[in-house]
Amino acid sequence: MLTNGQLESLKSQLLKSRQELEEHGKNNDHFDLERGHFHESMGELSSYDNHPADEGTELYEREKDVALHQHYEYQLENIGKALKAIEKGNYGKCEVCGKDIPYERLEAIPETTFCVEHTPDQTISTNRPIEEGVLMPPFGKFDMDIQDETEAYDAEDSWQDVASYGTSETPSDFYYPPDHYNDMYTESEENTGYVEDYENFIGTDIEGKEITVYPNLQHEKYENELDEEGIMTTFGDLPAFEHDPYVEEDKDKE
Repeated sequence: MLTNGQLESLKSQLLKSRQELEEHGKNNDHFDLERGHFHESMGELSSYDNHPADEGTELYEREKDVALHQHYEYQLENIGKALKAIEKGNYGKCEVCGKDIPYERLEAIPETTFCVEHTPDQTISTNRPIEEGVLMPPFGKFDMDIQDETEAYDAEDSWQDVASYGTSETPSDFYYPPDHYNDMYTESEENTGYVEDYENFIGTDIEGKEITVYPNLQHEKYENELDEEGIMTTFGDLPAFEHDPYVEEDKDKE
């Protein structure tokens, strides 16, 4: 509950703020802000003879003026509501829950008529403009990347899919230039949609057991690469299918 001294002090702050905002409105002609194009407020007829950078600067300044003007109007509206609440005798109580608003909050924001929990002006610091997305790291900002690092298809795969249709990269942008222009993006040789090469021809039962090899051309190629390196897979050596009919059939189709 506010004391009479506290109430008078807050009312004085509100009246002073209203006077300052009204004087600001008188000293600044906001008619230009309501016009359709910022050229009209600058005295320009078109963009023909203006540099794009100058156009961007002027547009930014006009947007800032409009935003500040809206902020002043919003403050005046809230001050008016607070002064009416003082006249009615319900100032200092939240409009939503009816609980007393702490004096410390009123002292900092005398025009508020809401408690912290129910204020419509809550701002979450992580809610940034969408344009700032280009400033973030390209990978690892999606939930699926953070929750499970074993995801077969993640944000990096998404980028690689898009980049496969072409980028602005050239052979001079790579320390080891790719063999083909279709591979002009980072890690173009990486698998998309799966992690290990053997996932193309290996299957298991519903419990992840009973590993079965399904022979095909990918299996034959992978087996030859393992033999050349003298290594085996994480689940053991692969059985050989030198005369597998499926492999021969795939070769005939090619």
